[in-house]
Amino acid sequence: MYRILFLFCLTGGFLSGCSFLAGEPREERPNILIMMVDDMGYSDLGCYGGEIHTPNIDQLASQGIRFTQMHNTARCCPSRASLLTGHYPHRAGINGMGVNLSMNTATIAEVLKEKGYHTGMTGKWHLSETKPLDDPTEQLRWLAHRVDYGSFSPLENYPCNRGFDEHWGVIWGVVNYFDPFSLVHNEKPIKEVPEDFYMTDFITEKSIGLIDSYSKDDKPFFLYVAHTAPHWPLHALPEDIEKYKDTYKEGWDVMREKRYQRMVKMGIINRETYPLPANSSGKRWEDCEEKDYEAACMAVHAAMIDRVDQGVGRIIQKLKETGQYENTIIMILSDNGASYERGYPPGFDRPGFTRDSVMIEYNAHHPGRETTWNYIGDAWASASNTPFRYWKMESYEGGTATPFIIHWQAGLKGKENSINHVVAHIMDILPTCLDVTGTKFPEYVNGRKVIPPVGKSLIPLIRDENVSLHDTLYWEHQGGRAIRTAMWKMSALPGKQWELFRITEDHTETRDLADQYPEKVKELERAWEKWAVNVGIDFRKN
Repeated sequence: MYRILFLFCLTGGFLSGCSFLAGEPREERPNILIMMVDDMGYSDLGCYGGEIHTPNIDQLASQGIRFTQMHNTARCCPSRASLLTGHYPHRAGINGMGVNLSMNTATIAEVLKEKGYHTGMTGKWHLSETKPLDDPTEQLRWLAHRVDYGSFSPLENYPCNRGFDEHWGVIWGVVNYFDPFSLVHNEKPIKEVPEDFYMTDFITEKSIGLIDSYSKDDKPFFLYVAHTAPHWPLHALPEDIEKYKDTYKEGWDVMREKRYQRMVKMGIINRETYPLPANSSGKRWEDCEEKDYEAACMAVHAAMIDRVDQGVGRIIQKLKETGQYENTIIMILSDNGASYERGYPPGFDRPGFTRDSVMIEYNAHHPGRETTWNYIGDAWASASNTPFRYWKMESYEGGTATPFIIHWQAGLKGKENSINHVVAHIMDILPTCLDVTGTKFPEYVNGRKVIPPVGKSLIPLIRDENVSLHDTLYWEHQGGRAIRTAMWKMSALPGKQWELFRITEDHTETRDLADQYPEKVKELERAWEKWAVNVGIDFRKN
């Protein structure tokens, strides 16, 4: 307790007017609730300029802080690894998709559990080795719950064995929202689900249940809510789809322009330093031959986010009912930009039929039902990531920029409805959690020697927007790569040449200056290569 009191006294001057930092010792450590949304575009939320109805998340933003330059690592597995361990994903063992989180890293849950926290998780893990069966036919039967091939990945890397006392969710990364593959409670598979099952509601209900149980004693809690929505397939409930049936009939070009205007008006972006580039797909709505189909796909995407927001409202209500709301730090973000992907056939993690042997229709004209499997595609993804170029997987801003909201009623008074424009990274979340709980990173966890995080606490950024946590940030995923300094950003698509941008003047990466500044390109490339070697990337293969 002395350590906790000392921490709060020591940091008392961080934020003028904020009770967390006003010099008053706090005897109660805060709860921490992190909600990650899957494949959500940078501007999908209403509080970031979107037209999707997200009043509950918007309310948290109006009472908290919105970051405009928080970054993830552009893909599901890597971002989850960075968030939970405070490392670049490669250092945490995630050098690709479907591999194990390294045992020489410690998760937030593992660290806080040893400090007396309840630790719970709901939703998508996607940090364990996921291998298909040798027989593709048997793989499809496994995905459809027709056969049982045992554990879905090595048990030692299930969430319940990486610091979480309780986990309700999926081990793999893709789900049929009405009957998900790899659904578990801790190590036990959940083999049957009710007829009215919907994955987003399941995550919400289990989160509420955990909060309810945690409120029965005096221990603080850490809860990680990892939604699968709005990751494909486009599955949503009819009443939610109905809300958006006409919303997207004007098309992606109009949506992109309207979002851009709202973002400028909100102060999320500056028109001069965030010029609006063309849609990265190269597609124009006026040339689209299937307008009704395309509008229907985006309507389901919106409906999926809408349902997440409804769940956020229910979670907030439970926090209030149990007296936990005021002293719970809530963070909301996305694991990458909106997904450009479309056209994948059945196989690996994509079922071909239901458990009742009903064939699933891929690219169905009316998306949303369990027996359909659809994607929004690159044109909508580019619009969802307004104002940036590109999308999920790429190391340009459209892949790595995420909305990020911090709400803490007891600790951030005086910062309500503020916008923070300082650069930060998802790996900074673990150090922030340790900072606000007065926890020192351990040398050992569960008898394993663990490497300390390279991320840094966000508290100094909240205190003073003139500071910088990182001199340089780096990205790499499947050959896509980037490096960011205070003034410059250099990005490249897989197998392509570097593009150089003066990021402080061209945050949307529209004007390539590589030919004008070849020495700067060489300097940044050398720095990126040195980092790549340090974290174990064989970039010569790229």
